[in-house]
Amino acid sequence: MVSLKTRVLVGLMLLGTFLSGAWAVACPFCSAISQTLRQEMEVMDAVVVATALQSDQTRNADTGEIKMRIETVLKGGEHVEAGQTVTAVYFGDVAKGRRFMLSGVDPRDMQWSCLPLTPRSEKYLENVTRLADEEPSKRLLFYYQYLQDEDSMLSRDAYDEFAVAPYDVVKKIEDALEHDTLVSWIQDPEMSPDRKRLYLTLLGICGGEDDLPMLESKLRSTKKSDRSGLDALIACYLTLAGEEGLPLIDELFLENKQASYADTYAAIMAIRFHGSEGGVVARSALVQSLHHILERPDLADLVIPDLARWQDWSQVDRIKQLFLNADADNNWVRVPAVNYLRACPKPEAEEAIKELEKVDPDSVRRANTFFAVPKPSVDVQPVKQ
Repeated sequence: MVSLKTRVLVGLMLLGTFLSGAWAVACPFCSAISQTLRQEMEVMDAVVVATALQSDQTRNADTGEIKMRIETVLKGGEHVEAGQTVTAVYFGDVAKGRRFMLSGVDPRDMQWSCLPLTPRSEKYLENVTRLADEEPSKRLLFYYQYLQDEDSMLSRDAYDEFAVAPYDVVKKIEDALEHDTLVSWIQDPEMSPDRKRLYLTLLGICGGEDDLPMLESKLRSTKKSDRSGLDALIACYLTLAGEEGLPLIDELFLENKQASYADTYAAIMAIRFHGSEGGVVARSALVQSLHHILERPDLADLVIPDLARWQDWSQVDRIKQLFLNADADNNWVRVPAVNYLRACPKPEAEEAIKELEKVDPDSVRRANTFFAVPKPSVDVQPVKQ
């Protein structure tokens, strides 16, 4: 039995890759580490490159204030100009002549935040500014070359740009993706899970059937490094294998009652991606895989909303039985079960709700009071029964 604590912790870990919203909003398996430089510049009143006019020996050490000369105005020319001297606060080491990116807010009394620059990062920043108004996929082509850059600031910013990019935009750079490089990054046991998720997503875009043996070996592996970023690994495998890849995912994670909660949840997230925007596997096949989770009462609540959203009304009797069989260890399944039945247009669903209300009126009342009737995804046609 999966404890509530485990469900919450795993949900927080894996849902961190989806916190930016709906599937189409951002890369489906990537979570931005921080605001990108481009995003930061968008919300600032002024952004400039400036040179320190003081050093640690001559600045005000108590307040951190240091005088700087603006060299280049990247944004906010109506507020500041090149050659102007400004005062910023920076508590790191400063040598006279050191360059900074200054981001300012409140033109009446400009307050500056500081980011140290190297000649290379300054050039990067200039390119970010130049490309700000370009078509998003063209910007990604620029960021792609910095994904594994030795400068951690540049590689982090490039990763974050991919993390916030819609999947449809990422797919547009397919021709620029370097297949063998992506595979080498994915094979690196030291690669962080967040990076691996991105690179697996990219491999799904540019890879082919020849990658399936490698991906299957990772899915079957018991090594932690092989299976990091498991949700993206499963999604990549299904993108390249299509519907024929579902039996392996069923075997390892959905039918397999010995599979850990985290692994099963990762598989559900991958199925969810393919049902929402993967565009490779038919929803009618995906719901068949999710039906296996209904045989695991402690996990069934995870997929019942998906069945309703995709209008799979073939499981009325099964979901009714889940409600009736629920006990103290898995009674959380009752509210989503009622919501599924509320959304279902079949007469037997309405009859089932009346029957369940006699068994547990509180759960039926909670579902009606706190939850709207689940609505199908806007692009979903009912799954053929």
